Amino acid sequence: MAKSANLYRRILLKISGEALTGDQHFGLDATIIDGIAQETKIVHDLGVQVCLVIGGGNIFRGLTGAAAGMDRAQADYMGMLATVINSLAMQSALERHNVPTRVQSAISMQSVCEPYIRRRAVRHMEKGRVVIFAAGTGNPFFTTDTAAALRASEMECDALLKATKVDGVYSADPMKEPEATRHERLTYMDVLSRDLQVMDAAAISLARENRIPILVFSIHHHGGLAEVVQGRGRYTIITE
Repeated sequence: MAKSANLYRRILLKISGEALTGDQHFGLDATIIDGIAQETKIVHDLGVQVCLVIGGGNIFRGLTGAAAGMDRAQADYMGMLATVINSLAMQSALERHNVPTRVQSAISMQSVCEPYIRRRAVRHMEKGRVVIFAAGTGNPFFTTDTAAALRASEMECDALLKATKVDGVYSADPMKEPEATRHERLTYMDVLSRDLQVMDAAAISLARENRIPILVFSIHHHGGLAEVVQGRGRYTIITE
């Protein structure tokens, strides 16, 4: 696969925390993390500049904590710390595959990762390093989906790739309804008006404002990420 076949020069890959649990109900599955690292390495080796945002729902979800009576802002900060744990785990996996990686956190914790500095992150990618953005936006009340759209905008990414368990956006949950149909293409307004739950409304609106296409694909299909980057494979694209 030639580097010239790539549709995108720089991408942001958004992975949910739940995707890291595998068959478990909580925590990290080392096999799943290693698989995602391998998928990322394939794309990195194609010459694509890659950055990631990883959720923290496999460890702690702020909304769940708030529903249980915790202060919402405090719960959200706990969720941000969970994303740092996931980001460090992904960094370790990528570096085992000889992919140079930096973690930048929106909450300062310089003994384990860099603070988020936009120009430094861009420079890392220009030097061939993968950058993982941890701790969301650094503010409560914003999801990691919104953080992904924000960082994709700041990094001037050509696309935001949302990794899920299924190969696109369906009319209904294909795990529960086998007759559900897959959408090849949607507009940002389709997602918002139909409340399709691809990403939260703030993330969709931010991507729309900055004209960043969102591609939804399955992270569990080997080589799927590279196929999407090259315009092949199965995915749903969300554009204007």
